[in-house]
Amino acid sequence: MKKPFVLYLLVLFGVASGRAQTDSLDLLSMLGANESVALLPGKMLFTQRLLWGEKGLMRTSGIAPLETKGRENELKIRRTMLVTHQVLGFASLAGMIAQGIVGSRLYQGEYRLRDLHKGLGAAVNITYFTTAGMSLFTPPPLISREVRGLNSMKIHKSLAVVHLSAMVATNLLAERAKDPDIKPIHRAAAFTAFGSFLGAMVVMKF
Repeated sequence: MKKPFVLYLLVLFGVASGRAQTDSLDLLSMLGANESVALLPGKMLFTQRLLWGEKGLMRTSGIAPLETKGRENELKIRRTMLVTHQVLGFASLAGMIAQGIVGSRLYQGEYRLRDLHKGLGAAVNITYFTTAGMSLFTPPPLISREVRGLNSMKIHKSLAVVHLSAMVATNLLAERAKDPDIKPIHRAAAFTAFGSFLGAMVVMKF
């Protein structure tokens, strides 16, 4: 059972990684062929606008002036960050699975595993929130591709809101998980984080 699941994850990663590279290369071609193309998209995430917008921190500080050559470099950085986002996403998923297995045994009374559970939790937090940062703070694309109706990217973003909220809740409740009233809530938050995170990865295949 494990081998087909691992192969499926590898195929899923390959598809997602290929999409990120193709999108960035297409945009680089547009910049090279048409100097009149707007350097920034009409719509950006708040975090992207904060850093990379026309008056963002990277512009006003002079670190990354808004110019054609600079945007070409930013699109390369974007591609690298999105691929890193995908790689760390799989690392986070693996860590969540391991932590879930250890956590289940901890709930059954194997308290000697508490330190291991905490260690895995710390590792998952590092990879998970770094994964989120790679997406939230990446340079924006050249154009915003708005697709009407329900699509994989919209579902991916909606699930991201769910698993981010659940991860924050899981961490806030972790220290109080010894309380019998808090324990099931903590566990529910953890399962919600895992399920929505896995769903967000799977939906990008379609």
